[in-house]
Amino acid sequence: MNFNFVQNLNKGKAFVYGDDINTDVLAPGAYLKYSPEKMSKHCLESIDPDFVSNVKPGDIVVGGKNFGVGSSREQAAASLVILGVRYVVAKSFARIFYRNAFNLGLTPLICEDYRKINNNDILEINSKEGKIKNLTQNCEYNTNSVPDHLLKIVNAGGLLAELKNKIENNTLKTLRFRKDNWIR
Repeated sequence: MNFNFVQNLNKGKAFVYGDDINTDVLAPGAYLKYSPEKMSKHCLESIDPDFVSNVKPGDIVVGGKNFGVGSSREQAAASLVILGVRYVVAKSFARIFYRNAFNLGLTPLICEDYRKINNNDILEINSKEGKIKNLTQNCEYNTNSVPDHLLKIVNAGGLLAELKNKIENNTLKTLRFRKDNWIR
């Protein structure tokens, strides 16, 4: 699956939504039979019909509590990645969405100050240091910092891309079993 991954987009416009944005809003079930690219054209349309036409690569989705609740469909995170979203900022995430996001090259960030972010604010994110600068309001928020191993996955474009890179560069470390012991 080619998501036309865009790296190093750390600044963008905020699209702000509320609590409990579920996977069916992000990837509507009626479109699951289509390609990920076609399905992504319907991302968030039930709560923001203009989202797909207005979102640009690097823009940032902001939600409240329990972002990504619902089914375990990875298409929810994939739709955002296909549209060029690099970060989702929220008070909390559904566990499966949180893991799927990293695996597909999307960075979920937990931020207690999410309510201070307004629609269309320009945000600049440093996920390694756990900082969000709101350039519109001239202020800064703390967020969770993202560990290096997860940043590598996101920067590669997702888990499969990271594994492919490691295989191609012969840097994938595996454990193999021999009769008498484990070897690296």
